[in-house]
Amino acid sequence: MGLFKRNPFGHILFLKKWLIRIFAAITHRRYRGFNELQIDGSEIIKALPDTNVLFISNHQTYFADVVAMFHVFNASLSGRQDNIKNLGYIWQPKLNIYYVAAKETMQSGLLPRILSYAGAISVERTWRAGGKDVNEKEKKDVNPNDTENIKIALADGWVITFPQGTTKSFKPVRKGTAHIIKQHRPIVVPIVIDGFRRSFDKKGLRMKKKGILQTFTIKEPLAIDYDNDTIEEIVEKVEYAIEQHASFLKVIPVEEIEEQKELDRLRQWQY
Repeated sequence: MGLFKRNPFGHILFLKKWLIRIFAAITHRRYRGFNELQIDGSEIIKALPDTNVLFISNHQTYFADVVAMFHVFNASLSGRQDNIKNLGYIWQPKLNIYYVAAKETMQSGLLPRILSYAGAISVERTWRAGGKDVNEKEKKDVNPNDTENIKIALADGWVITFPQGTTKSFKPVRKGTAHIIKQHRPIVVPIVIDGFRRSFDKKGLRMKKKGILQTFTIKEPLAIDYDNDTIEEIVEKVEYAIEQHASFLKVIPVEEIEEQKELDRLRQWQY
C-alpha cells in the first residue's frame, strides 16, 4: 500500500519523489555551478509548520523560479543554512509542496505536463487567455474551482504562488491572492528573487547566460489581521512584501531601466 500512496490530488507519492529527485539532479548546477544562487533567510523555512503555509513571490520565469524553491526548501529542511551544497538533501524531499501555475502553461508541452506531477495546481488565468489580456468586462479574479484546489493543497502542505500572475515586473497583485489569504488564513511567507530573468529564458527551461548571481531572499511571515484587513490592504501588504509596489519602481532611474531593456534585447539576439 505504501508504494502506491497518493496525495489529495491522486498523484502517487513514490513517483512524485523520484520525479523531484531526477529534476533536482538535472537542475542543481544551474543554481550552483553555472550560476550561483545567493540565499538569505532559510532559517525561516525550518521553523514553519508542515501545513497551511502560503509562499508569495515575484515571478521572473515560468519554471526556474519554482525549481529553485524546491531546492532551497528541501536544503533548508535538511539543515543547510542559506546554501544548497551537497545534493543529498533531495533524497527525502518534502512531498507536500505545491505551486500555482497557469493551466495553459502546464498544458503547453510534454515537459510541462511531466513537471505538473511534481505539484502543480493548475488554474485558469481569468484575466488572460492565449497570451493576451481578457476584455475588462470579462475579467474575474477568482475561479471557485481553483480556490478549492488551493484550499486542499494548503490543508495538505505548502503552496507557492506568484500573486502578479505574470513574469513582468511591477504588474498589479491579483485580488484573488488576497481572497485566498483572508479565507484560508495561512502563514504567508514572502520571497523576493532576482537574476533569474538574466540567466534563463522566459520559460526557465533553457539557460541564457552563465555566471549570473541569482538572489533568493526569504522574509519573515506577514502580519495580517484576517478579520479586519480589507482585500485592498492585503494586496498592498503583498506588493510591498515581494517588492513589487509602485514605490519600488520610483527609486530606479528611468535611464537604468531602459539600459536593462536594451541589454535584455541584445542578449536575446546573442543566445
